[in-house]
Amino acid sequence: MSLNIKIENFEGPFDLLLHLIKKSKMDIYDIKIHEITKQYLGYIHTMEEMDLEITSEFIIIAATLIEIKSKMLLPKPKIEESAEDLDAQDPRKELVDKLLQYRKFKAAAKLLKDRELGLGRMFGKKPEIIEEKKKPQSHQELLKGVTMLSLYEIYNRLITVYRNKINTTNVINKEIPIDKFKIEDKMEYLRKNIETGVRIPFSSIAVKCSSKIEVVVTFLALLELMKLRYVTVIQERNFREIYVERVEEHEE
Repeated sequence: MSLNIKIENFEGPFDLLLHLIKKSKMDIYDIKIHEITKQYLGYIHTMEEMDLEITSEFIIIAATLIEIKSKMLLPKPKIEESAEDLDAQDPRKELVDKLLQYRKFKAAAKLLKDRELGLGRMFGKKPEIIEEKKKPQSHQELLKGVTMLSLYEIYNRLITVYRNKINTTNVINKEIPIDKFKIEDKMEYLRKNIETGVRIPFSSIAVKCSSKIEVVVTFLALLELMKLRYVTVIQERNFREIYVERVEEHEE
């Protein structure tokens, strides 16, 4: 039967002390010197038995622990002193201060080590030229430098082109189309599709029309329903969306 003995690798005597304090679940501000000294010396004896190199730092801390232990065993004078004076006379105070300082540096070293390891998993991005988007011109900028005379000349040119296009068209439509859409039918259609208390945009009605004439007839039917106070129409501003809403039955 083989005997396995595991010796942990500590960076120094303070690292070993912090390990023993944590393992024994002690308060670092109230170290049980007798128990910690016993564990610390036992660890050094184990290193000697395994022919491991013991540095002078471990021996110095061992001597410090023994000295503190001996001071703790001495009888204390019966003199009433404040709590601050008792803390200043505590032989463990200097050791505790060094342990706290070592723990802070150890935590900072671990943080920097983690940052170093994490840096290898970060990838940079090559710089690129970001083109600045031009802001759309306002109406004032678009009409800048345009006079009424120039607008009139543009209008005349467009009218001339349009008239020439009509004159060059030799095909004359001799058939008179039959009126497929009636205002009465569209009024009935709107009555069935407009609910009370629900606003619907007129564009959603017009998009279902198959031709321009059907849109015109639908709009005329809407005007008739407004005249009869069957529907109400709302438009915030000219050329904006027209909303249609059915009037409740009790309203006149």
